[in-house]
Amino acid sequence: MLRKNNGYRDWDTMLQEFKSNEFELKIAKYINNKPVYEFFNTYSDNLVLNSSSITISAQPIKSFIPFHIHDYVEINIPLVGNCVVVTEHERIQVNQDDMIFIGMKTPHRVEPIAKEDVVVNIELRPSAFSLNELNFLQAKGKGITISNLLFSLLSNEEHGEGHYSLFKIDHDFQIGNLIYDIINEYYNSQIQSDQIIKLKMLTMFSLLIRKMYNQEGKIKDSKKQTNNLLSLLLYIEKNYPDITLEKMANYFNFNPNYLSDYLKNSTGLSFIKLVQLQRVNVAAEYLTCTKVSVEKIANQVGYQNASYFYKIFKQYFGVSPARYRIETR
Repeated sequence: MLRKNNGYRDWDTMLQEFKSNEFELKIAKYINNKPVYEFFNTYSDNLVLNSSSITISAQPIKSFIPFHIHDYVEINIPLVGNCVVVTEHERIQVNQDDMIFIGMKTPHRVEPIAKEDVVVNIELRPSAFSLNELNFLQAKGKGITISNLLFSLLSNEEHGEGHYSLFKIDHDFQIGNLIYDIINEYYNSQIQSDQIIKLKMLTMFSLLIRKMYNQEGKIKDSKKQTNNLLSLLLYIEKNYPDITLEKMANYFNFNPNYLSDYLKNSTGLSFIKLVQLQRVNVAAEYLTCTKVSVEKIANQVGYQNASYFYKIFKQYFGVSPARYRIETR
């Protein structure tokens, strides 16, 4: 089915098709004197405008596509063969079954793929769960784990630009099956297909996080080759009770000031805020699922001073820990 939809496309002809359908392509900027187009609409494989929050298309074979930016997150997944994604500053090899998440407003292009290759593109618009279920700024800490920040940051216009995350899947059986399930559900749409796709995408995100949690170093972050944003966030998630900036900087062989600035620039939150976010979310789970006293929970998540814990918890959830326990039971 995908091979029927990924035939060669001539860029000049595509431009004329867009113009004939009154879809104006604007130029955002230039890279090495070459235009970077605004691809702010999503299209089906036959170039029909699609307004769905999650869309899927097949990368055309042997076809030149120029540098462009999206106002949504794009995931490129080679199902057969591989592809090379080119950003403003580097070329990224994406192998079969791996996936690359490209942040909002990130200039990029995919080099022409071979005739036998199959690469699918999944587009996540702001109306999808990327900004609803996973946006920690809107949810303000309610049930959002530190590691989920990566996905919401990619879909945040302020932080997504120039950002990508490459996941080395290593032919993971569960993740691979989910990808094919999502594609099948999309192209054979039935009642509740949209909801099923969203749920499967969320499950895929969770499996990606778990895989990275267990196999540190399998993800590259674009801001600096030696840095790994998800690894940094997962370190906070693992070590939140007794973590310090100095201890974390020493673990990753960073200068503490550099690490602090990197986290702030990459997430919009300081090291202290990131730690607080993890601690209060774990505390919220304890409050909901156990009868342990608030004081013991405060100590368990890293706060020796219960009064300070009460203050921080209320900042994130708007109610005291005791009130939260009552309201969530």
